[in-house]
Amino acid sequence: MTDLDTFAALLTPEGRALLDELRHLDAADELTAATRLRRDHPAPLVSAAIGQAQLRRRAAAKFGADAQRMYFTPNGVEQSTRTSVAAHRAARLAGLGVRTLADLCCGIGGDALALARAGIRVLAVDRDPLACAAARANAEALGLAELIEVRCAEVTEVDTAGYDAVFVDPARRSRPRGGRIFDPEAYSPPLSWAVEAARTAPYAALKIAPGVPHEALPEDAETEWISDAGDVKEAVLWFGAGTGGGRRATLLPSGASLLGAGLPDPEPGPVGGWLYEPDGAVIRAHLVADVAQEVGGRLIDPTIAYVTADQLVPTRYATAYAITDVLPFNVKKLKALLRERGVGVAVIKKRGSAVEPEELRRKLKLGGPHSCTVFLTRVAGAPTMLLGHPAADAA
Repeated sequence: MTDLDTFAALLTPEGRALLDELRHLDAADELTAATRLRRDHPAPLVSAAIGQAQLRRRAAAKFGADAQRMYFTPNGVEQSTRTSVAAHRAARLAGLGVRTLADLCCGIGGDALALARAGIRVLAVDRDPLACAAARANAEALGLAELIEVRCAEVTEVDTAGYDAVFVDPARRSRPRGGRIFDPEAYSPPLSWAVEAARTAPYAALKIAPGVPHEALPEDAETEWISDAGDVKEAVLWFGAGTGGGRRATLLPSGASLLGAGLPDPEPGPVGGWLYEPDGAVIRAHLVADVAQEVGGRLIDPTIAYVTADQLVPTRYATAYAITDVLPFNVKKLKALLRERGVGVAVIKKRGSAVEPEELRRKLKLGGPHSCTVFLTRVAGAPTMLLGHPAADAA
């Protein structure tokens, strides 16, 4: 059986029954279940069902409860957009008035599903027949088939005229090894092609790697970096009237969104009573200066993305810490101080330091009822230790 034949078998009543039976099994029980199931079902179908059950478990982190009804490929699990991020993008497109959209490089359809749920009619295109089969199955499984047309084709050959918007999610992993691609022109299709396709549509969104060099970003697009629960997930190039320009950081699940004002980097200065750790999306977007202005702060070092201030000012774009100690880096001094204060739990953060937190933790041999946050960093170029507590704990 080919991959497509096996996948089609999973969609039959027999295949669905197998998947339902495997849904509640732990990974440790799969071997026993496989032996039992092969007595009554073809071995390739049982293997495919077990593989699909494993993919569903992995996909739950991105798709939540929907994962148990969806169909995946290994690449689809790795490269698809998590539901929270896809829903944010779909809501923004719907807010721009988009009602029809061409989703190019749709994969297993994660973004198409979110777009359809936002009321947008989607043409979902991919050149991989297996990914297209999964996208069709997912649209059907989630009751969205009427809004999603899946087409297996080369995206560069698809006519997107007549659609309100284009969304492109180029492949950013090499084949067959799957390593990350960092050169935007090595994407499939290349970023330059995606940008030109975007410029022909009333609106467009291009998903790119969050580590893309800023010099590679087109000036006529707004670039939005998106984090979810503090973890930077992706960057998006937005084209079209109303999308503006410049750089934006959006933090999920709150939806807080910071559009940069083009501020110069603030001057560094001495460490005050409060330290702000900007969200990763803020740092990627080069908007630390905007956060510093919001809290009336300054950098601790020209090359370090920590902001310090003398007073606590609430901000949605950074985590605040009350600083109790500012010390030159010295392991013996730190160990003695933490022991004296009865610190048994230390959250060790580093930025601009070569010290590995886990190696330091082993040397500290902590013990006691109290906790502390330790920042390993540089202040005015000198290796420094900052000790403190999250603002909520300090309050």
